[in-house]
Amino acid sequence: MNKQLKVLFIGTYFPKECGIATFTSDLLNSVSGEENDVHCEVIALNDPSETYNYPEEVVFQIQRDRIEDYYLAADYINQSDADIVCLQHEFGLFWGNAGDYIFALLSGINKPVISTMHTVIREPEPEYRVSIEKLIRYSEKLIVMSQTAVEMLKEVYKAPEDKIELIFHGAPDYPFNDCSKYKKRLNLKGAPLVLTFGLLSQNKGIESMLEALPEVVSQYPDLVYLILGATHPVIKKNFGETYRQSLKNKVSELGLEKNVVFHDKFVEKEELCNYILASDIYVSPYLSREQIVSGALTYAIGMGKAIVSTPYWYAQEMLSDNRGLLVDFGDADGFRKSLLHLIENPEECDNMRKKAYDFGRKMTWKNVGKQYNTVFTRALKNYSAYSTSKKFNFLPNHLPEVKLDYLRLLTDDVGIIQHTNLGVPARHYGYSTDDVGRALVALTQLIDNQKKAEELWKLITTYLSFLEHAQTDTGHFHNFMSYKREFLDEKGSEDTLGRAIYGLGHVVSCPYLSKNLRTLAHTLMSRARPEMEKLNYPRAKAYTMCGLYEMLRAGVDADEFESVFNSRRDAIKSIDSLVSKDTFESIFINHANSLVDLYEANHKEDWNWFEPTVTYSNAKLSESLLLAYNYTKDRTYRKVSLATLDFLTEIQWKGDFFDMVGNQGWYSYNGKKPIFDQQPIEAGYLTQAYVSAYEIVRDRKYLELARYSFEYFLGRNRLQTVMYDYSTGAVCDGLNCDGINRNQGAESVICFLMALSSLNRHMDKTFSTMLQSRVSDEVDEGTLEKRKSFLSANQVE
Repeated sequence: MNKQLKVLFIGTYFPKECGIATFTSDLLNSVSGEENDVHCEVIALNDPSETYNYPEEVVFQIQRDRIEDYYLAADYINQSDADIVCLQHEFGLFWGNAGDYIFALLSGINKPVISTMHTVIREPEPEYRVSIEKLIRYSEKLIVMSQTAVEMLKEVYKAPEDKIELIFHGAPDYPFNDCSKYKKRLNLKGAPLVLTFGLLSQNKGIESMLEALPEVVSQYPDLVYLILGATHPVIKKNFGETYRQSLKNKVSELGLEKNVVFHDKFVEKEELCNYILASDIYVSPYLSREQIVSGALTYAIGMGKAIVSTPYWYAQEMLSDNRGLLVDFGDADGFRKSLLHLIENPEECDNMRKKAYDFGRKMTWKNVGKQYNTVFTRALKNYSAYSTSKKFNFLPNHLPEVKLDYLRLLTDDVGIIQHTNLGVPARHYGYSTDDVGRALVALTQLIDNQKKAEELWKLITTYLSFLEHAQTDTGHFHNFMSYKREFLDEKGSEDTLGRAIYGLGHVVSCPYLSKNLRTLAHTLMSRARPEMEKLNYPRAKAYTMCGLYEMLRAGVDADEFESVFNSRRDAIKSIDSLVSKDTFESIFINHANSLVDLYEANHKEDWNWFEPTVTYSNAKLSESLLLAYNYTKDRTYRKVSLATLDFLTEIQWKGDFFDMVGNQGWYSYNGKKPIFDQQPIEAGYLTQAYVSAYEIVRDRKYLELARYSFEYFLGRNRLQTVMYDYSTGAVCDGLNCDGINRNQGAESVICFLMALSSLNRHMDKTFSTMLQSRVSDEVDEGTLEKRKSFLSANQVE
């Protein structure tokens, strides 16, 4: 038995009153009704403040002006069991520039996309050209409803011919009939009955028809012109019923009150078909030549009506071979002559109807459903899972070289300028201890020989000087300093203290730095001991532990620095003595135990985290306990650190990219994970934590995850946007709902450098081979499946 095909449609949907909603509903019914082994669901697009009582097949809704909804819809699609996505594309359906919000969805899904194009523009403005070219790129197949559209896609947009499918707009299947039965059913008069239907708006060209009627009705006074349809919702919202009233006024001016009837309502499909079947002549007086499809004209053709139309593109093609009459745009006299011709030549009119009806057999929804299912099946067969990796095929095969140019640009003889305006240091923001402390970590991680230490000596000395100046009498640290070299706070946060200790611990443990620098760093840490002991906040403890770990693992003790300390005691902010290794070890273990206690108090079966909310700098908590395990070999630390690190993977790893917790509300237990704003610090800290996990527990999956989290900077992210500037070494400050944050502050580049130096420790031959395997992975489905299996424990279900 064949597996059931599952199709997910995206578009407006019944009961919304618009043409594409009706089309989506009809198409879904034709696809699912044609075969029992096709199951269909819908993602419906809503206007702001719009709600509908949708049928059960609607499984997700997008408020079309909220870009976050498009991203969430992509997540829903990826986690669903849908095999294929069928998008109804019309620029006006989606918000943004030329409807470009839809690409937030299309760029993030790993299912084949079949796009039905309801508009194709022959001479597009630049933004519309870009939009269609993107749609071509993201679609496995493009379905258009006329040969004219096929040629335009090939000639104007250079769409590959094998991507384009021609499937006509669908039409209901009714037998060829005379009109009298349906006139009686609807209690309609008119000999003949002339019909125009659709949502009423200025581009319908009804004025031309009204101007054509006086002479016709003078000869055929029983003629009735029925204008069927509600005013277009957008027109009604912005202008009320002004246009409809103007038409009624024109009817009065022309003395046509007995011959023109307005039915101001949106009719359901069955009732609409009855009106069409009751009519003798269908008139399509549209004013826009560029119309590439018309559902109304398709219905009239499919039901075998005599048709008079203006020569818009779709009408020219569909009414060729004498299937209808064409009249120039706004040509009232042409409409008059055509109406009279059809009325006065019934045999010719009947032949025209039969030609239209015969052609319309290709358009029945049953046939259209078969053709769509054929396209779906073929596209799915040709599409394989490895295709999803193609969206990241721009990633390099090697890690970037370490580049300190931008960090040097931000550094003056005081410290590091915190922020920038578009990459230009913004001096009015001043400096921060937070950045200086972490910069010391980034730099000392790069030092593996004496020459490198000499290269970085000036930067490290400048940063140490800043911390020495920032330390308060209690041993805490100021955080913010203005460009005028004035501290702006009494003391910084507990996190500030932790970040300072984080950097100082790395300086103390670096054997290639001079004893003077290391002694000063140890002295500052010793003076901070009372403040370290009374820390309350978990991240402050984690930072402090990471700094203390560097000292403890290196076996550094106070007696190593006593001689230098004693010789310069008067020049150093006074303390009685340097703190011993045992005291620092006690602080380290106490903080580790408190993090375990915090985890035990807050974790649940489906929430392996230290707190009820996942906020910022998250991976540093897990990493600090990994380091505690490595130092003490207490397996409780190992258990909690890996459980929480795996939890961060579970909530952020999307199978082919990391989607960091955004700071717009954070992520609380039983809450929704915010998508934006995403900060690069999370990718940097995750990379460090994964590298530490690999080094300590030797599970190679963590090295693989470290590579992926680092590639977040290089474009492996939700927006597929490169955040790192290879020419300058700068890093953008985040991902927002409207794109990338192009400011490039100190925190971003420092976290990038910390992550890069951590990962560089494992650029041995084996890891280089793993990086270079991306090219073969992308064309080797088996390899990709092995990788997915390798990471399966960490994927979101």
